[in-house]
Amino acid sequence: MEMKLLVLVGLFGLSLGQHDPHMQHGRTSIVHLFEWRWADIATECERYLAPKGFGGVQISPPSESVVVTNPWHPWWQRYQPVSYNLCSRSGTEEELRDMITRCNNVGVNIYVDAVINHMCGAGAGEGHHSSCGTYFDASKKNFPSVPFMSLDFNDGKCKTANGEIENYHDIFQVRDCRLVSLLDLAMEKDFVRGKVAEYMNKLIDMGVAGFRMDACKHMWPVDLSAVYDRLHNLSTKWFSSGLKPFIYQEVIDLGGEPIKASEYSGLGRVTEFKYSAKLGIVVRKWENEKLCYLKNWGEGWAFMPSDKAVVFVDNHDNQRGHGAGGASILTFWDARLYKMAMGIMLAHPYGVTRVMSSYRWDRNFENGKDKNDWMGPPSHSNGSTKAVPINPDTTCGDGWVCEHRWRQIRNMVKFRNVVDDQPFSNWWDNGNNQIAFGRGRRGFIVINNDDRNLHETLSTGLPGGIYCDIISGDKLSQGCTGKQIQVDKDGRAHFNISNWEEDPFVAIHVDAKL
Repeated sequence: MEMKLLVLVGLFGLSLGQHDPHMQHGRTSIVHLFEWRWADIATECERYLAPKGFGGVQISPPSESVVVTNPWHPWWQRYQPVSYNLCSRSGTEEELRDMITRCNNVGVNIYVDAVINHMCGAGAGEGHHSSCGTYFDASKKNFPSVPFMSLDFNDGKCKTANGEIENYHDIFQVRDCRLVSLLDLAMEKDFVRGKVAEYMNKLIDMGVAGFRMDACKHMWPVDLSAVYDRLHNLSTKWFSSGLKPFIYQEVIDLGGEPIKASEYSGLGRVTEFKYSAKLGIVVRKWENEKLCYLKNWGEGWAFMPSDKAVVFVDNHDNQRGHGAGGASILTFWDARLYKMAMGIMLAHPYGVTRVMSSYRWDRNFENGKDKNDWMGPPSHSNGSTKAVPINPDTTCGDGWVCEHRWRQIRNMVKFRNVVDDQPFSNWWDNGNNQIAFGRGRRGFIVINNDDRNLHETLSTGLPGGIYCDIISGDKLSQGCTGKQIQVDKDGRAHFNISNWEEDPFVAIHVDAKL
């Protein structure tokens, strides 16, 4: 009995470590620099992310992938590995190592998007058309660089006629058959587990802080646990000794299917897709939803526990109609509503927050579906990814959106840092789409998503003084470039927000006091 208790305590300690993003003190948010080159990420950590208080970067999959030319270098080719060599359209292994080192040196963690459920598609062919030029033969399930061969795949376990997932209500199909023809690895095999752990451990030893685990719904929790058990502790060059990597797992669970996010939340955090879908519905005012209903946002909306969740307004899949959430998902294309939703997410205490940083593409809708949802990042004529140029006004050029550099979002990332660990407090609403809430005595946000102006005197919980609104401007050494808010000594302040304003919300915090 005593031994069983020790084992349980060990597992509990392991999983707790895997739920902690290990960010530097006073930093709270991840930014997903989707499809950025390693060299650009390294520079961005030094010049922008560290000074602005971002805690970490989620990077695109660094493993060698198939190169697809029809369509032309789509973003999803990164999710079709042919080996675990560390060369990709983002750069070489040396550039990856340099980026990890430079970001860690300024206190910005790196989280790797790890694709381990599968290799490339069954129809990917034979040859050297891969990001490092490594040979593979998808038809024979031969990946000599790993090496994986046909016996390392799940074809024998899958019971559907064509080997594909046909029914998402059959948990065996979902986990043992091919997801959109992707060759499904037999993760119960010790050899496969070992090769996956070897890949992840190389990255841990290089200095990464954790992993976004792709397609976890399609893997058995026991197999994932066996892989996680083999992972090294984080590098003591940048992290305290004995720390396990942060694990956050992509499990799309909107309800209605037998596989639940809760099956994975003991192993690490889980992406809460309900958050993204529901927040979009509320901010769009669809289905008779209103901001005032957010009073019990979080677990009160049947989301997973806050300490198990990673949350986002949009991600690389659902911003282009893939994954979960459908038309309700807010993205940079809906900039006014998007900034409001980001304000809510970053002010509210629920979950670990992830900010999206995107690129534009030429959308082409037919019958409600974007025919160009495959399009990869801004590229040169040979398919290589373009650098991210920074404009004089600090925004990005050449098709890179860089939402993380938008003043309203960047400043709300700082807001979340300032109010970290403070309680949700001082809720107010007008029974409709005007709301306000605070975070203890450190921050307060007011939002007007109504069709009329907001004129209210509200209890902020903040110390008396004059504050700079971080949405309309910045606090600078010489003052404030935006609105100024007077808070009385009793903590009350008057707010005026027109429903016609480009950004109909105000946020103040103690570090923005003038």
